[in-house]
Amino acid sequence: MSIVDKFKARIQGVKSVVLTTHVIPDADGIGSEISLCLALRSIGIKAICLNDEPLPQRYRYMDPDGVVSGSDEFHPETYGPVDLWIVVDTNTVDRVCPRLQPLIHAKNNVLFIDHHPAAHLKDPERHCVDTNAAATGQLTGTIIEGLGVKFDRKLALPLYTAIIIDTSSFRYPNVSASTHHLVGDLMETGITPSEAYNGIYGAKKIDHMHLLGTILSTAQATKNGDIAWIHLSKNLIKRFDSDVEDTHAFINHLLILDSIKVACMFRDDGDVLKVSLRSSGEWDVGLLARHLGGGGHSHSAATIIKKDPNESVEALIQKTVEKMEAILPTLKV
Repeated sequence: MSIVDKFKARIQGVKSVVLTTHVIPDADGIGSEISLCLALRSIGIKAICLNDEPLPQRYRYMDPDGVVSGSDEFHPETYGPVDLWIVVDTNTVDRVCPRLQPLIHAKNNVLFIDHHPAAHLKDPERHCVDTNAAATGQLTGTIIEGLGVKFDRKLALPLYTAIIIDTSSFRYPNVSASTHHLVGDLMETGITPSEAYNGIYGAKKIDHMHLLGTILSTAQATKNGDIAWIHLSKNLIKRFDSDVEDTHAFINHLLILDSIKVACMFRDDGDVLKVSLRSSGEWDVGLLARHLGGGGHSHSAATIIKKDPNESVEALIQKTVEKMEAILPTLKV
């Protein structure tokens, strides 16, 4: 059964939907839920988006109708029965807002729309998961088209933003002809690449540039250049009056290095070290992340390493890089 057919089957008879995404949502999750919410409304289904927190200022250009609310604004007794919970850009309830998890579990009626690996799902045939899709935004766009909903600017801009962010401006290997066909349909509404790009990237302060320059000036690499990495700390982010969301794209600057196979970004989050991994797709960082206790795609993955109070962050980073070097020869796609 196709993704569109699965979706149509799951919304058969549904009158009320709540959409959400993972905590600390990114543009792929946010753009997907906004566009799908508007599409469902257009076919007569009552729909809202609920996230852990209200939509950050940087994403509000995607939501002129204000369809996204913070979970603390949701009052089940006022909203009424929820026939279906739709969770986008993740495939486990454990990653959504903790305040919403009991409501979703109690209803036991959830639909995942996602492009991340989902081997744990017991009933994958009931969900819209496709790991070949370049972004959840691509899946969502395909579903919306399959519903017969015509794209307009309000639907197109969030989806276009979702796709350019999650593909790092179309540089990842899972970008396909179908990705660009959908993008063409979105652009037919009159949106432009510069409009979406400037919306998501063009609202930075000068402190952001200074933070990026400081981080890149400390970049390191192994002797053969196969692995390169940067290290961020909360104190440094605070010093430059930035937030974590501002730093997500920093790792992509490493991918232009000569002979680079794996790019890494280590972020010190107090008790743990969060590790983001990227590659051009020739080297499977998803498998690398699984060796380190995490997971993800072949080109984009992550893991979390618990810190030892008796070990410096620098020593932990070096030890982790050495593990990666030992594993790397087995990771060629």
